[in-house]
Amino acid sequence: MYNVFYVCCTTNVMESQKSENTRLDNSTYNVMVALGREADFLHSTIDTYIADAQRENKTKLVEVWNNIKQDKQEHLDMLKNCLENEVEKGELNK
Repeated sequence: MYNVFYVCCTTNVMESQKSENTRLDNSTYNVMVALGREADFLHSTIDTYIADAQRENKTKLVEVWNNIKQDKQEHLDMLKNCLENEVEKGELNK
């Protein structure tokens, strides 16, 4: 358990330092990281989960994964809109 805690804390510290090195404020950096994670899940993971559930004839699970996919797409769109607004307003490097 200690090792898991240490890895999580170390990872968070490293991510925080990265944002300082990119000359982006923490909020912008956080949006970009979240965009990447959501996009990765949507484009390389979720369809595999759906296909596995379909192959195993787990219709309820297919429905759940499809709902999660839709929710994550909405989250991705919200984050993308936030980033686009920052760019349009010239707030990206403030």
